[in-house]
Amino acid sequence: MIRVLLADDHAIVRAGLKEILADTGDIVVAGEATNGQEVLSMVRENEYDLAVLDMSMPGRNGIELIKLVKEEKPNLRILVLSMHSEKQYAVRAIRAGASGYLGKDSATDQMVVAIRRIAGGGAYVSPETAELLVHDSSPRAAAAQHTLLSDREFQVFQLIAAGTSITQIAQQLSLSVKTVSTHKSRIMDKMKLANQAELIRYAIENKLI
Repeated sequence: MIRVLLADDHAIVRAGLKEILADTGDIVVAGEATNGQEVLSMVRENEYDLAVLDMSMPGRNGIELIKLVKEEKPNLRILVLSMHSEKQYAVRAIRAGASGYLGKDSATDQMVVAIRRIAGGGAYVSPETAELLVHDSSPRAAAAQHTLLSDREFQVFQLIAAGTSITQIAQQLSLSVKTVSTHKSRIMDKMKLANQAELIRYAIENKLI
């Protein structure tokens, strides 16, 4: 039996996913969490074969949460379930320790297959994500500007592109305003952007927000 921890802050999403898994016979939802802190607590206190993690829950989430879960339980397999496009997060999620990435719009058709494959020691990515991973690992490939950013810098980049102020970003990420400003400067330098308008245009053109 595959014991799954299901983490999503929307009750209706969890209910839908549980319904999909209920008829499998070999997969059981052994725990549910609504935010990153609950995920970490449950992972510490219980044993699961696989965690299905939403990328956009309150509190600790996304890439940071994947890394923290792997620190707590290195052998726990992770399937990322996200409304974000693969171009935005898939490669970073796999790098951080996830074994699969699945868009919420594909969950109904592919969730069971993805869980079985990952629980069995394999990986589950779409052809598009596989291509991105190959491109990411190729030393000859010209890296897109945003792939040069660290995970934290990419997080700050997306918030800036979405119109969030430096002060708001600092509060949201529990960082000092000075630290966020430093991240912004490094982002502009690494991506060779002259101003915030160019940053926003880049994010829109590359569908990163």
